[in-house]
Parts: sequence; C-alpha cells; structure tokens
Amino acid sequence: MMVRLNPHRIDREHNNTPVLFDREIDDYAHAVLAEYKPELLREPGAIDYQHFLESYLGMYIDFMDLYSKDPERPILAMTVFRKSRVKIFDRENECVGEITVPERTILFDNAVTKSGRESLALFSGMHEGGHITMHWHVHTGETLDGEVFDPDYEYKSISSVVCCRRENIESKAPRHKTRTANEWREHQADYFAAAITMPNRTFLPFVHGLLRENGYYKGSIRLGRDSDLDILADDIIPDVINEVYGVSKRAARIKLRKAGIVLNGN
Repeated sequence: MMVRLNPHRIDREHNNTPVLFDREIDDYAHAVLAEYKPELLREPGAIDYQHFLESYLGMYIDFMDLYSKDPERPILAMTVFRKSRVKIFDRENECVGEITVPERTILFDNAVTKSGRESLALFSGMHEGGHITMHWHVHTGETLDGEVFDPDYEYKSISSVVCCRRENIESKAPRHKTRTANEWREHQADYFAAAITMPNRTFLPFVHGLLRENGYYKGSIRLGRDSDLDILADDIIPDVINEVYGVSKRAARIKLRKAGIVLNGN
C-alpha cells in the first residue's frame, strides 16, 4: 500500500488542491522511498522511474507522439486518471488522431525516449508520479485505492487528464510567486520529482562530500565571486550528480539552489 500524503491543509475552493510546504514534500518523498526501495535513502543512486510507476503506483505506461496545438510548448508526458480520449499525431498517415486511453495510464511523448534524453524521461516520469501521489483526489475525487476522498466533496469541472509541458518539468519558478491552483500543482509535482530522484538524506551529504573533495569547506557557494568556484558549482558538481542520480545538469543546478548549497550572486 502506497504511503498516504497528509497535507496540513486542503484548499477546498480549488478542487481540494493540497497546501504543502516544500519541506513536507521532501518528507513525503522520503517516506515513499522508505517503503518502495529503502536502499535509495542509504546510498546515492538513480531510481528506475518505469518500475516505480508500474510496480509501486500501479500505473500503465505507453509511448507515442503526443499532439500539442502549440509546437513551441510540446507535451512531454500526460497522466490519464480516468478513461479519456486524447489527441496524438499519427505519423504513418501524417495527421492528428484521437485514441481512447484507459484509466491509470501515463503517456510519454516519443521525444523523451531519444538517445541522450534519458534524464528528461526520468524527471518527466517522476513529475507524473508527483501528480499521481499528491493530486489523484483532485482529478477523480477518490484516493488511490478507490475510497472516497471526502464525503462532502463536490466534484467540480476539472480535467481527468493532466498534460505536462516542457515549462512544467525541471522548472525553476521563483519561490515567492502568486500561482494559480494548477500552477501550484505543477510546482508540487516538479518538486516531488526532485525530492524523490535526489532525496536530501543522500543528496546533501553527497554534495558536501564533493565540495570537501574539491577543497571547499564552507556550507554554500555564492556565484559570481570566484570563477573557479562558479565552474565547480555550475558544471563540475552537476556533472557528477548527473552521473550518480541520472538527472539532468539543469535539474541538479535547480536542486543545488533550492537546497541552499549554491546561491545566486548579488
């Protein structure tokens, strides 16, 4: 049984969107990993996103050419909470078509499967995992095991399909920003992806160890003061994080900043 999320508040005015501090998402990701594969909390390593989504969350996975009306905003992945019709691009006939997708399905765009994009596929998958673990009741009115989330819940008009575009994944949205409920859910899913692929329990000691190996013993690096430290913080360490955790250098840089290890220059 998957670990239940217990947010400190539910926003009933916005389809029961959970109200969560980032540290709560970190704690939740740790609890999920402790049940799914506790060794990921003992040693730095990459999580197998397909195994996690299929075996732990009970989702179906498929890959196809997902259609987006705006080619500048491609859809990388989508979660189908309830049986739905979705648009795809039919390459064989060079046209847009519709298919019926069963509930509990995650669709990945074929673009994320291309060689060299493994880290994007990983983060996209865990981003969808965030929507599933934290927002299932938002899109279905039920918990993951089918129980009614809230007997007083009035199902409002909200899509049973979540489409996640490039700007939603590996996002570095500013911490203090007025967001819509949907933007908050995208932030939560993306933060969950970082928290479960780079859990603080291994990530923080691992990175501080890298700093010490490179002769740096202070707690954080402020960019723009020393070119060698800038290279260490923005290139060398993200490279190693990429190799060990399987995430992109962009995701690593964002995590380093959110963890307070790398600070932007003044």
